[in-house]
Amino acid sequence: MRYVVLGCGAIGGTVAAGLVRDGHDVLVSDADPAVVDAVNARGLRIEGPVENFTVPAAATTPDGLPAGLDGPVLIAVKAQHTAAAAAVLAGRLRGDGYVVSLQNGLNAGILGAAVGPGRVVEACVNFGADVLEPGVVLRGNRATFVVGELDGRLTDRVRSLAADIADAQATEHVLGYLWAKEAYGAMLAVTAVSDLPIAEVLDDPRYQALLLEAARQVLAQAPVPPVPIDGFDPADLEGSLGRLAEFNRRSAKTHTGIYRDLAVRHRPTEVAAILGGLDGALLRRVVELVQAIERGGRSCSRANLDLLAAYERLDRLGRPLNAVASVIGAPERAPGGPLAGQPVAVKDIIAVAGVPTGCGSPASDPGPAERDAVLVSRLRDAGADVFATAQCLEYAAGFAHPAVGDTRNPRDPSRTSGGSSGGSAALVAAGVCDLAIGTDTGGSVRIPAAYCGVVGLKPTHGLLPTGGIFPLSPSCDHAGTLTASVPGAAGLLMALAEPGLAAAGRAKPGRAEPRAADPGAADPGAADPGPADPGAAGPGGEPGPVTFTVGVLAAQLTDPSVTAEVHDAVAAALAGLAAAGWRLQELTAPWLDDLIHWEDMLAVIVAREAWLVHQGREVNRYAAGTRGLLAFGGSVGEERYARALQQRAELMAAVDASLTGVDVLAGPTVGFQAPEEDPPFGLDDDSGEGRFTGPYNLTGHPAVSLPVPAAGLPAGLQLAGRRGADLALLRVAAAAEQLLTPPAKLPAHT
Repeated sequence: MRYVVLGCGAIGGTVAAGLVRDGHDVLVSDADPAVVDAVNARGLRIEGPVENFTVPAAATTPDGLPAGLDGPVLIAVKAQHTAAAAAVLAGRLRGDGYVVSLQNGLNAGILGAAVGPGRVVEACVNFGADVLEPGVVLRGNRATFVVGELDGRLTDRVRSLAADIADAQATEHVLGYLWAKEAYGAMLAVTAVSDLPIAEVLDDPRYQALLLEAARQVLAQAPVPPVPIDGFDPADLEGSLGRLAEFNRRSAKTHTGIYRDLAVRHRPTEVAAILGGLDGALLRRVVELVQAIERGGRSCSRANLDLLAAYERLDRLGRPLNAVASVIGAPERAPGGPLAGQPVAVKDIIAVAGVPTGCGSPASDPGPAERDAVLVSRLRDAGADVFATAQCLEYAAGFAHPAVGDTRNPRDPSRTSGGSSGGSAALVAAGVCDLAIGTDTGGSVRIPAAYCGVVGLKPTHGLLPTGGIFPLSPSCDHAGTLTASVPGAAGLLMALAEPGLAAAGRAKPGRAEPRAADPGAADPGAADPGPADPGAAGPGGEPGPVTFTVGVLAAQLTDPSVTAEVHDAVAAALAGLAAAGWRLQELTAPWLDDLIHWEDMLAVIVAREAWLVHQGREVNRYAAGTRGLLAFGGSVGEERYARALQQRAELMAAVDASLTGVDVLAGPTVGFQAPEEDPPFGLDDDSGEGRFTGPYNLTGHPAVSLPVPAAGLPAGLQLAGRRGADLALLRVAAAAEQLLTPPAKLPAHT
């Protein structure tokens, strides 16, 4: 009986060489003439720790195969070439001739359609091997190798195969083995997007949830009970990781064949053929990422693993909170940069090319955006992975549309995450990603940050570009950041800021130059760019602790909207700064005497400008609260609007004056902790939610919310600095962050 081996790669070459060595008549066929020539000239060579030998063998290209084939044909081509191999064999099998799939993946259907379903035998081959050069194979280990019928019968041909092929065994459960290998193979495909050895990835706690979910998504589709294979036990997935790491550590094959195709051979892999037909969001992400590497858009690196891990967390942690608007598979980005490989989520009013901009509303344009917002382009240029858009309140106007819903709080899902950038805040607080982008017109970055216990920065007005962001109130709109730490906010700001505008902590040209504080205090307008970690050194770069002068806005702490929990949390945080040597100076000023007035003025400006933005749109499809806000804006006359703008200029000067002699202004971010639902904005029953954040939207001063220890849910301490001196503000915030223990956070990146 003559064996034909179709495909002389790692598996085909190993099996063919063993058959020849054991005295069987073998014809090797490969589509690559270089392989055929090498085998005919020098035979087949097996090297490695398992065995070393060379055998003579006959080889031909597929067009040289006999017109009729009576014996077994062993199919060992890559999964994506199965259809081509099946076409070669169609009509060639005679008598009892049959094929045996030695391949990765589930290929019996394709083969059976070409040669007949009764002529197909399956095999599960799990030993590690790599092609070193044409006709030379490295065999790294001995492992599972079983053959069996699709219906589970132990037939004579299965017994014959097991007797002839070295290390092969007959089984009644070949499909169970194949589905287990399919799940294990999904984990191996995950490892292949990095340049790390298989065992190192399997051992790394950062990627365990990712690897387990990839396997689970495959196993959920198995039509038969999967069978344990080489340490992989479908009934004990978590325990499998350690066993598989040890199994691969002992093998001379350190990386998958997929990795070698991507990083060494630079050719298409079989991942799409193996996983592409399966359901599962994470499996789709793996395929997309592998295909991006195949196209040359990415290279194999740990950053790809981090991105896949973020996708897994997005589904597991973000979706239950209603924090996810859309997922962006294998995002395009520069290969390097200050944000290289860092996953970033952006609020769903920010345009991402190819993705619908939902704006938290069923009335939004359902078509994909034609181009990126300026911020998204800058994120990509900085090397960031813009991997998701985050849910938001409808058009950022302060109300959730019933058809979309609001985002829940990771600290307590019975509470809101805040608005309107609640999705961005929730993704950071839940540990899905460390960096996110939101927008802030009256506190929409800082309020969710306070509710969720993360860092929220509203920069100086105009410092971050708003091109491609759906506007709410252009004169008050700010793009901002939501991050796990102050250094994260600083890194985003420096990567995204308008070139030359406060990029080194200096004032924006055309605006008031910041004045130095009293002797010994930091100069927020210092021209030096500061350290990469804004809190790692003093304002002049010297090591050691730094101290600052803080202007405490006492009227905010005693405002009726402030609960006892928030008052105590902010007061304790300020006391902690004082204990560390910071100078606290209680400030009083006329603008602080009537905070409700400025809150009302903000509502007038925002509602009027929003009404103009939404002219001609299908407002009848909006949520009732959004319609009410726009109706209020329509009732604001030109005179009232002009008066508000004039008062706004007066407030700007007043805040500038309050900053004289201090480094920052300090008070609560919001007067209460996360409520069950988002309070309404700009209407008669306004709760005072934006009372302390809104003034800085009117004036354009930068402000940041820091999480501070509080009873129960998180609370926020808001620090505001001079216009244009954003990095100076962040240096103060970073130093405060190091002194103040943040609220207990959910486990990050698990």
